[in-house]
Amino acid sequence: MSEVIWGLATSHVPSIGAAMDRGMTADPVWSPLFEGYAPAREWLARNKPDVAILVYNDHANGVDMDIVPTFALGTAERYRVADEGFGRRPVPDVEGDPDFSFHLLRHLMDDGFDLTVFQELDVDHGFTVPLSVWTPEPGDAWPCPVVPIVVNVIQYPQPTAARCYALGQALGRAIAAYEGAGTIGILGTGGMSHQLAGARAGFINPEFDHMFLDAIEEDPGKLAALTREDFIREAGAEGIELIMWLVMRGAMNERVRRVHRAYHVPASNTAAGLALFDNRPGPSA
Repeated sequence: MSEVIWGLATSHVPSIGAAMDRGMTADPVWSPLFEGYAPAREWLARNKPDVAILVYNDHANGVDMDIVPTFALGTAERYRVADEGFGRRPVPDVEGDPDFSFHLLRHLMDDGFDLTVFQELDVDHGFTVPLSVWTPEPGDAWPCPVVPIVVNVIQYPQPTAARCYALGQALGRAIAAYEGAGTIGILGTGGMSHQLAGARAGFINPEFDHMFLDAIEEDPGKLAALTREDFIREAGAEGIELIMWLVMRGAMNERVRRVHRAYHVPASNTAAGLALFDNRPGPSA
């Protein structure tokens, strides 16, 4: 039986990765964001899982926009870092865990989730930036193998918040039924409030973001009840990415312990949030 030991919710703003890659983390514009990450990074370094699952969305770099799966899962042995137009980020490719991936695939399919399967997949900033938030200096390899779960937040109709939360709950059941991995960390990525185009370009809603940070810890069902229209109205057109945090939260226990939380405005023109939860009962390191 495997166990989810932590969940990490984090924004995946591409400029966060660029700031790390270009040695800009101490610049006045960026230092408050990265100082906010420090306690989470220190804790995560002491609590390395055997395998991680990373829930993200592709930005038309690994997946053609003509075919956008609602939910997908990677089963590859390795995931190559995509070139997003400025060259590949100077970070390692990502090792996968095909045995664990196929276990999750079978259990999620049997639990009513018809997943697209990627036997090959290039991963973009939606994937690599959260890994860098977790591990800023990975060296030649990330801390453990990682299984990608891809969610459509790009093309209408996106899955509902309730469906993402239900996927997370099914994911938690599948993990508990696996005997091979031991300990699991789950990352839910994207958001927070932001809009990149249109009449509300630059829109950020700190009040909604703080409500979301409270509820993802204490009352995720409240967030699962939000509609697509709620997310777009309150968090901007791209704020619907927050439904991916609910996949992470659904896989965890009803009660979790908050390890650290951070919020910064703006990272680029996006509200950037982080929430780290310990899923184990009792005190931990």
